[in-house]
Amino acid sequence: MLEQKYESNYSHLVSLLNEQGTEHNLELIRKAFELCVESHKGQFRKSKEEFYIHPYSVAKIIVQLGMDSESVAAALLHDVVEDTEVELEQIRSMFGDDVALIVDGVTKIGRIQYISREQQQAESLRKMLIAMGKDIRVIIIKLADRLHNLRTLDSLPDQKQRDKALETIEIYAPIAHRLGIRAIKDELEDLAIKHLDPIAYHEIENLLTARRNFREGTLNALRERIEERLKKEMPEANFVLQSRVKSIPGIYRKMFIQGKDFDEIYDVYALRIITDTANDCYNVLGIMHDMFRPIPNRFKDYISTPKPNMYQSLHTTVIGRETVPFEIQIRTFDMHHTAEFGIAAHWKYKEGVTSRDKGMEERLAWIRQILENDADDSSDLIRTIKVDLSQEDVFAVTPKGDVINLPAGATVIDFAFAIHSAVGVRMVGAKVDGKIVQINHVIKTGEVIEILTTNQANRGPSRDWLNIAVTSSAKAKIRSWFKKERREENIETGKTALETEFRRNSVVLPEKEMREFLEDVAKKQKCANVDELYAAIGYGGIFLEKLVPRIKEDYQKLIKSNSQPSVEEYIKKHTVKSPEGVIVEGIDNCLVKLSKCCAPLPGDDIIGFITRGHGVSIHKRDCVNVPEEIAKSAEPDRWVKAYWADEARANFTSTLQISAIDRDGLLAEATNVLFNMRVGLHAVNARAVKGGNCAISVTISAASVEHLKSITSKLQKLEGVYSVERINQ
Repeated sequence: MLEQKYESNYSHLVSLLNEQGTEHNLELIRKAFELCVESHKGQFRKSKEEFYIHPYSVAKIIVQLGMDSESVAAALLHDVVEDTEVELEQIRSMFGDDVALIVDGVTKIGRIQYISREQQQAESLRKMLIAMGKDIRVIIIKLADRLHNLRTLDSLPDQKQRDKALETIEIYAPIAHRLGIRAIKDELEDLAIKHLDPIAYHEIENLLTARRNFREGTLNALRERIEERLKKEMPEANFVLQSRVKSIPGIYRKMFIQGKDFDEIYDVYALRIITDTANDCYNVLGIMHDMFRPIPNRFKDYISTPKPNMYQSLHTTVIGRETVPFEIQIRTFDMHHTAEFGIAAHWKYKEGVTSRDKGMEERLAWIRQILENDADDSSDLIRTIKVDLSQEDVFAVTPKGDVINLPAGATVIDFAFAIHSAVGVRMVGAKVDGKIVQINHVIKTGEVIEILTTNQANRGPSRDWLNIAVTSSAKAKIRSWFKKERREENIETGKTALETEFRRNSVVLPEKEMREFLEDVAKKQKCANVDELYAAIGYGGIFLEKLVPRIKEDYQKLIKSNSQPSVEEYIKKHTVKSPEGVIVEGIDNCLVKLSKCCAPLPGDDIIGFITRGHGVSIHKRDCVNVPEEIAKSAEPDRWVKAYWADEARANFTSTLQISAIDRDGLLAEATNVLFNMRVGLHAVNARAVKGGNCAISVTISAASVEHLKSITSKLQKLEGVYSVERINQ
């Protein structure tokens, strides 16, 4: 028998179950509740509450979604295998295979350990998608789990709050949107934005509060007028009218991401009309356009063209007597259930539906597509989730009238490959609404797009299309074409790209050892030979930016194990130094000059810049004229590695500026310090500056950076001196 506080919570859970109006296996749920309480006894959350409250709260969310008994039991048990002594086999024997499968799926997502946060997130996503493919209830419970965690986020440190909120916005909210579970999606986004951008969140809250009178007064008046007109025009039909205020995340996207003013958002306030049939929906639409003035280009028909998450409704924005625009949404009762509960509506409103039904598999085909398109690189899953599961969709039409649905930002390349791979690879151009457009044209809803193709056998996609296409599906099909059709070209392209990276990163080996080294790299990348490695780089199956760091690490290990000379020693043996005592990598007998902008000295970290007609200019690596990231600079190939020779020139000229309080005898003391240190003095200039201070510049000879630091240290010890700085000559 459970303690009274536990019995009270269980009774509340049962009352929620009874409200659903469907049969539940209370014996199974009771047994799961008791095991949850017993196994988590003595465990507490960061908020100091008993741990069982968390799975119990997740189960309540699952009940409110209308899920089945197995889902409620799995929600109660989703942490027991991970956080207690209970084994999965025990769950299987007590609750059956379905509950065990769901618990195992949620547990595996939480147990993954990886080196970097990015890798951990990517692999967790892959595991989650695989688990979703087996039973979609896994992700529904995971979403409920994340929702309750966000509701109790304040008990975590600030940085953890931001990390969880960001991951929610980027990963979990898009998945909830794609599954059509609006209630969870809206609250996840709301709580995440509240923690990520509290100032903007409260600004929107205040704007909505300031317009509360409109919402409560004007919308109620509009409802009465519409209801009266509908009863008159369609007396036989059933209607339910609701008013709706756009969610804060929805307003946030338009105000702070799209840059709109609050008054430019026409769908902040909406009236929703729910009726019996699709025909009734279109009849209601005609009446609404007769009662109010519709705003052009603000009508969307999601009934004839459902969203990818199966959302269906008519949306039209109109202006009433008050000259304030508002949106009217018109849908059937079935459409409304799907809009609210998404994929969970299969359990809430249909008898005998399982997660493996054919209709369910069709709705979850996008999971398989994401996994297939990103098979080569799991970290691309994060980008794919952000793009392919975008909440903003565009709808374009083929000349035959077929509607193609794509994420916002998609181009005509994505459109072509969405029609068919054969159309994409043979595309040579596109027309939008009858006009030729560029290949990177971004699609807008309602555009009629005609893809222009060729039958020439030697034509195909350009490699540049990989940078223009947005959807993972289009990118995967482009890579696949290059992989199959352009093997020799891929090998040459990949070889050139890899050799360039080797030169840039000073990966230097004799020919025989280089071949062995490359064969080892190919083997680690699961390529049959070096040519296969080159080909994979060439068609984009292997990304150099991710491969090169691993190659550099392997190269350093090889150099160390073979006791081969360092890169610097190798270069010094094979490169002639300049009269200035500088060695420039890969360039012999060229003019080398020390740049005046930073006046480098032996010991400074330096780099060379090839100047046209004037040899190589040597700069300090931290010089203001040297880009922080050479690879991203305007002319990266003109920057070359440079080193000081061991026998670099003995003396270099350098200028120091002494800033001090102006007093008698300071200049004499400074020159005396230099004399005692046997430093050659070439020029002295002293002047008074504001505030009773003075500035003394001295041009001296220094043997190295260390020598110059010693001189600077002596001068700084003089009375009244507050800084000694090396300045450019």
